[in-house]
Amino acid sequence: MAEEKTLLQQIREKEQELAVEVDKVKAETDAAITAARNEAEDLVCTADKAGKTTAEQVYWKARGATADEIADLKREAELARETTGLQSERNLAPAVERIVRYVKGE
Repeated sequence: MAEEKTLLQQIREKEQELAVEVDKVKAETDAAITAARNEAEDLVCTADKAGKTTAEQVYWKARGATADEIADLKREAELARETTGLQSERNLAPAVERIVRYVKGE
């Protein structure tokens, strides 16, 4: 005949069962925490790379726009120089003539 377990033995067995269950849940929780940390690190790395890529794109786009603006300014300056040069050439002969007449006293 099987002996009945005392109440204390039954409680002890239940405690052991629960301890095993707690250890199992703790291991699962630790694994989930580790996985979440790894995923978070991956997300940070991905975001960092994406941020660097975007920043580089913005930099090169702005640099290209600045280069275009500089080229436009150079063209405008060259056009203004040429226009001023042509005006100077047109005004040179009359200016020389006026100076000569002034010096002669005419």
